[in-house]
Amino acid sequence: MNREILERPFNKEQIKQRKGNFGDIIDYVETHAVIQRLNDAFDGQWSFEVLTQERDSSQVIVLGRLSAEGVSKSQFGCSSITTNSKTGEVISLGDDYKAAASDALKKCASLFGVGLHLYGAGKDEQQTDINKGLREKSKPKGDATITKEQLSTIKKLRSSIGWTPEMVQEQAKSMFGTDDISALNPTMASALIAFLHNQIKDDNEEVEY
Repeated sequence: MNREILERPFNKEQIKQRKGNFGDIIDYVETHAVIQRLNDAFDGQWSFEVLTQERDSSQVIVLGRLSAEGVSKSQFGCSSITTNSKTGEVISLGDDYKAAASDALKKCASLFGVGLHLYGAGKDEQQTDINKGLREKSKPKGDATITKEQLSTIKKLRSSIGWTPEMVQEQAKSMFGTDDISALNPTMASALIAFLHNQIKDDNEEVEY
């Protein structure tokens, strides 16, 4: 694994800027630049797959996994659902899922070291937006709270991977900004369940090796 190439700073022409959710300016690089960096570092020998996908009324969330040289990194990506401003009709759900997958790919790549120089106060283009999106756009509405079935599934999954309740709470806090599992809504709970499922897959792969 060529960490020198992976962690090499992007040049000024590759770094774009946009407004964040709270009006702050965020630095980021486009997906094609990240793909080129991965190709350079791994000589094209890498793969990316979407493990799970969820949607609610306002956004789509995917769990992606980037693999190269026997190492895999997983992260969530999200994108708002684009609708017609007049009719409210969904314009292209496929494009929204594609945007969420690109978001997940860039976040996975950051775990390999790609774009680390962009990560700092006010500059976390990927994880900050993902967490803000999940916290702000996926807040429980009315009675839309985690179901008994989802709570039971989370308990079974954490037992399967040997996690304590505190470990699950810490994971929920890192993903959604709260360690109160009962405060999650069904979309958040589904994302957490998908993450725990992925831990089981990763453990199985390690055993096979």
